[in-house]
Amino acid sequence: MWYFWPENYMWSYQVSRILGHTSVYGGSQFSECLEAAQRIKLGDYNSWFKEWNRLGDRVLAQANEAKEDGNLETARVHHLRAADYIRLGEFFLQPEDSRKMETYLKGIDSFKKGAELLPNPPEAIKVPYEDSYLPGYFYQSPNGDNGPVVVMFGGLDSTAEEMYYALAPYLLERGIGLIAMDGPGQGGALRINNIASRYDYEKAGTAVLEWAIQQPTVNPERIGIMAWSMGGYMAARIAAFEPRYKICGIFSGVYDYSEMWENRPDDHPLANILKHVMGVNDMKEARAKLQKYNLRNGIAEQIQCPTFILHGEDDRQGNVDHAYRVYNALTCPKSLHIVPTGQTGDVHCQADNHAQAFPLFDWLKNNL
Repeated sequence: MWYFWPENYMWSYQVSRILGHTSVYGGSQFSECLEAAQRIKLGDYNSWFKEWNRLGDRVLAQANEAKEDGNLETARVHHLRAADYIRLGEFFLQPEDSRKMETYLKGIDSFKKGAELLPNPPEAIKVPYEDSYLPGYFYQSPNGDNGPVVVMFGGLDSTAEEMYYALAPYLLERGIGLIAMDGPGQGGALRINNIASRYDYEKAGTAVLEWAIQQPTVNPERIGIMAWSMGGYMAARIAAFEPRYKICGIFSGVYDYSEMWENRPDDHPLANILKHVMGVNDMKEARAKLQKYNLRNGIAEQIQCPTFILHGEDDRQGNVDHAYRVYNALTCPKSLHIVPTGQTGDVHCQADNHAQAFPLFDWLKNNL
């Protein structure tokens, strides 16, 4: 991975993450990202928010101007790009910061305004969940009725909107629809509905599956489950306890998520995000909850559907050993693809080179 700040992995990773959205799909522009990063004072979280939010506001103004002039193609691109910059600005804001919700909602509004101008816009959905709902987007398969579809959850910090830039177009061009979800502890489910994460993620996986099979354009025999980052555990857990999913894509292997926090200090840059996600007030409580986020005691072995694991060998957020441990525990038809050290895409969730995830996407196409 290229380091914008050689002395700071986490901040450099987030820059690589936004640069990974530089494509025809409109998540960022290379020069804009570097100019914003150059103005940021390393270690100053207010500076991080200020520069990405300022860039988002500037591009949002361009979107609004283009829309007023009737240039909807231009407005779409600017709205989608502004939403991604605003999302990144919100990333490090603490849960109690009054700017966090305002910024989050501004980014969501811009994303929806851009998405509705796509040739085949996704449907914003609310999946019934206990006494509330899980928000998400349904990108229908270009193959029309009865086409395959993948239910996708994020990880610790990602949102359903981010899945557009890094995932949706690649699946759609392969004929696969996408139900991009904010599950418990994620995106709008957490920020708007106050739904904290849970170790038994099959509850959310079943809720989304039940919604999906009621849609007239979805074939219940062609629905897969997938998740990335921390969601590598969630996808596996769902597949183990919800056998109606036909295949499982693990976009970063997680055998025991609590292990990934064992050597992280309580003041880790993501610590407050973890506490917010878990719905607790201190790291001791968060670490205690994480003890159940694992595939031990026969959980991995319970998965019956074909499963594909993708992982970067130089992943510093989730050691590659987790991918091997999940793979070795599986008793179902299985595939493992490791992006070797020394190649772009060898980092967490292939954030700096999405093309390295194509083996997973091709596997989805060929098996679903």
